[in-house]
Amino acid sequence: MKRTSIAVVVLVGLGFFGLTDAFAQDFANSQPPSQTASASAGQGKPQTPATKQAEPAKDTKQSKPQTPVKPDPKAQPPSQARPATASQGKPGAKPTVTPAPIVPAPAVPPPPGYVIGPDDVLQVLYWREKDVSAEVVVRPDGMISLPLLNDVQAAGLTPEQLRDKVNEAAKKFFEEPSVTINIKQINSRKVFITGSVGKPGPYPLTAPTTVLQLVAMAGGLSEFAKRGKISVMRTENGKPVRYPFNYDDVAKGKNLKQNIELKPGDTVIVP
Repeated sequence: MKRTSIAVVVLVGLGFFGLTDAFAQDFANSQPPSQTASASAGQGKPQTPATKQAEPAKDTKQSKPQTPVKPDPKAQPPSQARPATASQGKPGAKPTVTPAPIVPAPAVPPPPGYVIGPDDVLQVLYWREKDVSAEVVVRPDGMISLPLLNDVQAAGLTPEQLRDKVNEAAKKFFEEPSVTINIKQINSRKVFITGSVGKPGPYPLTAPTTVLQLVAMAGGLSEFAKRGKISVMRTENGKPVRYPFNYDDVAKGKNLKQNIELKPGDTVIVP
């Protein structure tokens, strides 16, 4: 009886598994091919990820190397300010300015009877005291400005007289000062010519000059000049004096005394 029961159970089990296998076969046949393929492919193999990680986008425009900027040859370099040197040992002291040394210039030999006048350029040179040497221009009022001495009257003096005057004033500051006066340029000695000449105007009188020489310096007489009525105007003792000059006579060698030597301030009039 027991054996019969066991046989029946076995037969029932085999039948159940047979039906299950048949049902699974029918279900697989009824599915679309894509699902069956994926199901069969998934057995025993690792599944690959459905989407790949996005790669960073590459810049299609390749960056070009920057060309170095060439400096402009005309451009001036920035000026570097030199630090001012302040007096040592005193914080906050104002910077001291050292004057440029005066280079002695070749002295202009003054003409006979020369006296210093406005616009003349002078060099006042101290021996062993170069810091107070100076190059000055005589002002219209006849004064010059010198270090330590301030204003000094120069117009109307000869170079020797001015030297003695500066030496005497400098004794207050130096022991046995030695001063030299150089005449660098004479601008005060001028004569004037006006009227019918090529180049009328003032002319420096740096050497002895006659009326005929001044006419030649001014470019000569014009075509319509009154050659026999030229005159020289001069101030003597505070009064105007007229000296006649006949160009044709002098040119022919006659009455040569009228070809006088000019003095500073003379004016030649050519009508």
